[in-house]
Amino acid sequence: MNRTDALLDRFLAALSSSSPHRSGPASRRPLAVWAHGSLAGGDYQEGRSDLDLIAVLPEPITARTVWEVAVAHARLRTEPLAGLLHCTYLTPATLSGSDRRHLTWAHGRLFRRTVTPVTRRELHTFGRILHGGAPAELLPPVTDLELEAFVVRDQRDFWRPAVDEARLWTRDVWVDLGLTTFARAAVTLREGRLISKREALGELPGLGAPADVVEDVRRRRYGMRPLFAGEEWLARRSGLTRDYLGPAIDGLVEKYS
Repeated sequence: MNRTDALLDRFLAALSSSSPHRSGPASRRPLAVWAHGSLAGGDYQEGRSDLDLIAVLPEPITARTVWEVAVAHARLRTEPLAGLLHCTYLTPATLSGSDRRHLTWAHGRLFRRTVTPVTRRELHTFGRILHGGAPAELLPPVTDLELEAFVVRDQRDFWRPAVDEARLWTRDVWVDLGLTTFARAAVTLREGRLISKREALGELPGLGAPADVVEDVRRRRYGMRPLFAGEEWLARRSGLTRDYLGPAIDGLVEKYS
C-alpha cells in the first residue's frame, strides 16, 4: 500500500470514530466519500498534488459536527501527506446549489467554501469512490450552461484581476495554476469537456503561451531538473506569464460571454 492509500484509509477510519458521544460507529460513518481533482483524474503526483475529497455526512452539520471533523483531521496531523488532504463536508440537505458554502478542512484549518460546478462535473465524470454511493446517486448533475457560465465567470472575476497583482506572479503556485486553469477553461468552453493539468500543459503551446514558462511548469510538476533558476528568471517568468494571460483571458471572456 502506498502512502496515499494508507492516509485515505486512516482518514476514513478517523472520520467514522471521531466522536465518543454518538450511539455507535454506524451513526457517524459518512454516506459517501469521493475524490476529485488529480487524485481522481489520473494526474496525481504523490507529495506534490493535493488530495481533494468530498464527504457526505448523514446528519445536519452542528457545532458538534465541526468539533468531530476537527478531531478527525487532528488525528492525522503527523501522518505523511496529511497537510495535502483537503475535504469538504456536505449533507443530504445541502447537496444542491453550487453557491452554497460548506464546512471544509484545508491548509490546516476549518472554513467554508463552495463545491463549484467544475468540481461537481468532475465528480460525475470521473470521481473516485472511496466509500459509499456514487456521485450520480446523490449529487445533482451540472448542466452544460451552468458549467460554461462558471468557467467564464472564474476567468473574468478571479483570474483576470489577479493578473494585475504583480506581486503574486513570482510564486510558482500562481504561475502553475494561472496557466493550467486558463488552458482547462479554454478546452471546456471549446469542447465541453474537462481535462487534467497534464493535458492542459499540452494545450498551452497551441494557445500561444510562452514556451519557456510552460516547460518550467512541466519540469517542476513532474520532478525534472529545471532549465532556469534565480531571481532574474522569476522576474522574467512573471512578466511573460502576465503579458500572456491578460490578453488571453480577455479574448476568452469576450468570445464566450
